[in-house]
Amino acid sequence: MILAGGAGERFWPASRARRPKPFLRVADGRTLLAAALSRARRFAAPGAVWVVCGADHADAIRRATRLPARRILVEPARRNTAMAVAMAAAWIRRSEPDAVLAVLPADHRIPDERAFAAAIRRAARAAAGAGALVTLGIRPTRPDTGYGYLHVGTAAGPAWPGLRRVRRFVEKPDAARAARFLRGGEHLWNAGIFVFSASALLREVEACAPGLHRALAPLRGPGRAAGAAAAGLLARCYRNAPALPIDVAVMERSRAVWTLPVAFRWSDVGTWASLADELGVAPGRTRILDGELLFDECGGNLVWGRRGVALLGVEGVAVVDAGDVLLVTKLERSPDVRRIVAALKARGRRDVL
Repeated sequence: MILAGGAGERFWPASRARRPKPFLRVADGRTLLAAALSRARRFAAPGAVWVVCGADHADAIRRATRLPARRILVEPARRNTAMAVAMAAAWIRRSEPDAVLAVLPADHRIPDERAFAAAIRRAARAAAGAGALVTLGIRPTRPDTGYGYLHVGTAAGPAWPGLRRVRRFVEKPDAARAARFLRGGEHLWNAGIFVFSASALLREVEACAPGLHRALAPLRGPGRAAGAAAAGLLARCYRNAPALPIDVAVMERSRAVWTLPVAFRWSDVGTWASLADELGVAPGRTRILDGELLFDECGGNLVWGRRGVALLGVEGVAVVDAGDVLLVTKLERSPDVRRIVAALKARGRRDVL
């Protein structure tokens, strides 16, 4: 189940309302959405890949994925990831009561698809056999303050080698706390990649998020729906649905959460800084995603342009030329790009959003 919603505001101005982050090509010539599809097909059976997206991009998603219309679930409104995940689980369970779901955000970059597929299979066995909600935990390589963390607990048991129980979730710590997490070795990055049976997830929704459970009531009947009937069902669900992340609504409150620590390279490509790190930007080493770098005195920069760029006396910056908007920011400040987006919204500048 690929989640292809969200605004990607921290990746502005490349990510825009008309061209959200999953449609961007950031590294290997493929869009992030195409890469997510490729990863999903490594382990999912034919006909078992679904996409959840918003109405604004449904047609583009259909063209890009070429999936059957019934396997693209279109949200009638934005309600964050808790509703997107729970709705898809409830929808799929109507026709596949024993389904085990792997929830994959469409905007991640994971170069080693083989290792990723192997990890998902291990997680799926635990999800099916123990009823656990399994999240992939990434071994941190730096004290990043832009990621949530998992505090790892005891081993899940001899039947599930390598899996650990999750003591608690920690949302985006400050720099000092993140450094302690890195030194202590008991915390992992929360990748936001989840594996669970549809029934187990909905059981925990009922226990942990009563408002979300009530919103899903129209989907608890048997049978399939298509076309206008399906759209009507989803509209009824979303009318009073809470807008919460799945972490906050369910995962942080559930006692059934396990993690599978993994060591493959992963990035959520959430900010220009995380992309720079993923692409190997370092002191003296600049990376160019597009455009032409005419001159760079210091290095250590990220350039995404549509024209020639010359850099004199600066390092550790991102230069992002989207044609109608030019962003120049210190990489360390790139998580704050959403402040620009908020200011533009407040001024009614929809033309650049």
